Formats: sequence, C-alpha cells, structure tokens
Amino acid sequence: MDTQKRVLIVEDDMHIAELLRMHLRDEGYLVTHAPDGNEGLRRLEEGGWHALVLDLMLPGIDGLELCKRTRAMTRYTPIIIISARSSEVHRILGLELGADDYLAKPFSILELVARVKALIRRTDALARDMKIDAGLIQVNGVAIDPLARDARVDDKPIELTPREFDLLAFFVRNPGKVFSRMDLLNQVWGYQHDGYEHTVNTHINRLRMKIEPDPANPCRILTVWGHGYKFAPSAPATLTPPSAPADRS
Repeated sequence: MDTQKRVLIVEDDMHIAELLRMHLRDEGYLVTHAPDGNEGLRRLEEGGWHALVLDLMLPGIDGLELCKRTRAMTRYTPIIIISARSSEVHRILGLELGADDYLAKPFSILELVARVKALIRRTDALARDMKIDAGLIQVNGVAIDPLARDARVDDKPIELTPREFDLLAFFVRNPGKVFSRMDLLNQVWGYQHDGYEHTVNTHINRLRMKIEPDPANPCRILTVWGHGYKFAPSAPATLTPPSAPADRS
C-alpha cells in the first residue's frame, strides 16, 4: 500500500469495533473509532477519510442521518452500513441515502474487511479514470465534466446526487451499449447482490425526471425490454408526416 488509507468506524458495540479495528490495522489501514453518532459526525467533518463503516442504531445522531450528511460533503467517501436491521426496507433505504454496501449483523469480520478493501480500490480506480477522462464528455444533449462533477442537459446545469452523477457518467461513457440492472450494480455501485436491483430502477427513474424532456417517453435512457437499459447516442429522428395529396378539383 503506497500511502496509508484512513478508515472511520462509527459503532457503539465496543467488541465489534475492536475486532474491526484490529483486522483493518492488520491490513495496513489507519483506523479511528467513534462510539456514537455525535462523535462520528465530528470525526467526519475533519475530512480525509477513505472509507466509513457505519452502524445504523447509534446513540445521538443515527446512522441514516450520518449517511445523508456524509453524502452532502464535497469529498466522496465509500460507506458500508452494518446493522442488526436486516430487512429489505432498511437495506434499500441505506443504499438510497448513498451507502455503497450493507451488511446485516451478525456478519463475517473477514468479509467486511474484504468489502472495505474492494470499495477503496474501486474509489481509487474511479479517481484515476476521472483524471484520464478529464474534459467534457457530450452525448445526446448531456454534458458531463468528470473532474468538476458537473452535469448539464441542453446547456442547463442540473443537480444530481453523487450516485445519480456516477450512473449518468457511466451511461454517457458507454452510449448505445445495453446494461442489465446487475451490470449497473456491479459497475456503478461496486457490488452484485440479488435483491438490490430495485435501487437501480429508482435511480434511473430519478435521472429521467432530471434529463428527459418527457420522462414518460424517454429519449435518452431507454429501456431494452428483457435486457436492461441503454443510453441513446443521439436523439431519435423526427418523422415528418406525409404531405396530403394535392387537391386536383
């Protein structure tokens, strides 16, 4: 590891926190532990974190609120939620608020460490890709600036969440190619687990509301029935209605 990465654990169970800290330190990470939501927020605001391991049920500010506040910060920090709340509703809610992964308790410490490592590698790779792709990418009226994380539609700026931006940037980089929901989960979210496809649908619907002239009849993000979605490389041609026959009377 060229430079040590900093991982913040926000967890009120001291036993779990200590196990995580020990295993992550063995992997070469600098680890800080916050035992409650208030301390977690204070630490987050210090900045410079490469990953956040976040419990949902915390004293003080809860984990979902911390997740939301983390996503409002300028720097993108990978988030793995760990929680005894294992229902699909809580998983989806955590992912919708911007978490990158979700593990229900009890879980394998080794699996969590592996997921932290994978997320940090993916974030580093995305940062390298953004430097390579520096400059404006323009397809079908959508313009993306990967470095500035700026998006425009028909020359008008649009507000996107970090995940919406990543999804739109992925589509714009791959116009005309069809991707299944599992493909998008793997490429944009960084994981491939059954049961999370709903979050792809939700993000695509939100993107359509922001980039399509008529979200009910999209001309940019198209559904390919039975296969997935694709980003149209150009607007569909407008059909000119046939001329009425000349009146010869």
